[in-house]
Amino acid sequence: MNNHRHKGIRGSLWKASLLPYLLFILIPLFALLAGIRPADLARTLQQPQVWQAVRLSLLTSALSVLVTLLIGTPVSYYLSHRQYRAFRLMDTLVDLPTVLPPAVAGVALLLAFGRRGLLGDWLNLLGISLPFTTAAVVMAQTFVAAPLFIKSAAIGFSAIDCELKKSAALDGANRWQTFRYIVIPMSWPSMLTGAMLTWARALGEFGATIIFAGNYPGRTQTMPSAIYVGFELDLTVAVTLSVILVTLSFIALVTVKWFVYHYIEPASIETFD
Repeated sequence: MNNHRHKGIRGSLWKASLLPYLLFILIPLFALLAGIRPADLARTLQQPQVWQAVRLSLLTSALSVLVTLLIGTPVSYYLSHRQYRAFRLMDTLVDLPTVLPPAVAGVALLLAFGRRGLLGDWLNLLGISLPFTTAAVVMAQTFVAAPLFIKSAAIGFSAIDCELKKSAALDGANRWQTFRYIVIPMSWPSMLTGAMLTWARALGEFGATIIFAGNYPGRTQTMPSAIYVGFELDLTVAVTLSVILVTLSFIALVTVKWFVYHYIEPASIETFD
């Protein structure tokens, strides 16, 4: 009986130790959701600048995911093969944007692609001006968010049995056919999970965007940028957009968790078995 009592006490103490962090997360979120009345929320959503920021965020974050799929998938596939010498270097470079302060990423993009930047003269000759445009928003979001897709997809690619790819090669399939008909169908849950995380991260990107793209309504003002302005001019706008971002991020995370639970974890168990 004493042993059971001690175990029960230890279990209760262990559960109680979870409360500080959980409350630290839940209390601010509750304060945010409770900080606006439904009538104010409906009124704010009718403002043109609010919808402009919402539409631009949804558009640019979707474009960022498409760009990431195009340029990030080859990197993910190579990262899934650890035999080459430059693996650690490439893996570190992929992780670097996730640990850089977003403001540093914005400055780096501006110094690289700005009018007086490293590639500015060449871009000017082609008649291309990237800073403070919608394209700059997509570039900033992609720079910061793409590693989430790359690492997730690389995990999915590396889980595929090499014997399957060897069998396909013996049957006459080239690398592209193997990748298209074997690798992608078997790793799509990891790719979709990474794409969802990339979209959610791009949706909330602020630091790199405001430095490289600016904060022009209808052109570069995303929801995080509008929150920054609204905090100074109209707190109701800032709270409304914050609630929208929290809701969208929560939906994205729930979707990712669902895919991981239903597709990725069972496949990993089968592979291990």
